[in-house]
Amino acid sequence: MKIVKKILIIIAALVVFSLIIGLFYKKEYAVEREIVINKPVTEVFAYIKLIKNQDYYSVWNMKDPASIRESKGTDGTVGYVYSWDSKMDDVGKGDQELVKIVENERLEMELRFKKPFEATGYGYFATDQITPNQTKVKWGFSGKMLIQVI
Repeated sequence: MKIVKKILIIIAALVVFSLIIGLFYKKEYAVEREIVINKPVTEVFAYIKLIKNQDYYSVWNMKDPASIRESKGTDGTVGYVYSWDSKMDDVGKGDQELVKIVENERLEMELRFKKPFEATGYGYFATDQITPNQTKVKWGFSGKMLIQVI
């Protein structure tokens, strides 16, 4: 009987500990990067707004060239959806939809992850002309962490 009580106390302590950690765990995240490209802003923006071009520079797209990729709509326009399905857990399954375009300035996407976990995130690309032949590209991604308690 004493052993059962000790086991129950340990389980209860683990549950309480997990709940306390969940209160202080950062739930939102954001990542941003930037690069300067020696091309005019119009040329750079025309390239990055075509989501299919991510096959040539996205680490995730290049990680699994065998993933199944599909699209719906017209690439480079609001409402275009690009989806992927990979057998690799770190690539997973999901889709991204172009939700806003400000020509030669910014494009925004909603990313919906389905596997290995379900979540929604938001990404963007922003371009800024530095000189007539230099463009700063900033890209970012944000979302909320889904924490699981034991």
